[in-house]
Amino acid sequence: IMKGDDSKSKGFGFVSYETPEAAESACDGLNGTEFHSKTIYVGRAQKKAERQMELKKKFEQMKMERMSRFQGVNLYVKNLDDSIDDEKLRQEFALYGTITSAKVMTEEGSGRSKGFGFVCFSSADEATKAVTEMNGRIIVAKPLYVALAQRKEERKAQLASQYIHRISGMRMPAMGP
Repeated sequence: IMKGDDSKSKGFGFVSYETPEAAESACDGLNGTEFHSKTIYVGRAQKKAERQMELKKKFEQMKMERMSRFQGVNLYVKNLDDSIDDEKLRQEFALYGTITSAKVMTEEGSGRSKGFGFVCFSSADEATKAVTEMNGRIIVAKPLYVALAQRKEERKAQLASQYIHRISGMRMPAMGP
């Protein structure tokens, strides 16, 4: 058991086994079990860099799973009136299907609306119907902009592509003598 300068347990330790098979058996049998009312992690000892790589991979995998789960069902809504809150946003879109979440983005200190938010539906069909029906609809004297939400990287890539397309379409004026 590893201990700190104060001689208290750091909450982890190491066990050496005579064979790799015995170590693997201990990992399989004990990982995720309860010990002194705490769930324990039992795994092969790893160097810090190896452990960090593994954690990074797991984080990326979880991120990709989360993104694919919301792909096609999460809507970006902008040009919201300041009077629109989460509940009002939910009510405006409820007609089009089952909403799993509705959130108006607010400024941290004041709680004032930033004028945009997200509405997440339970299915892509419901989300598509909401985009079709709600984009351009006037709510509290303002026309809404409603589209499928995009990750920041996707949006930047799309904007860059549009910019390059526009620039390449422009003719450079002929330089005369």
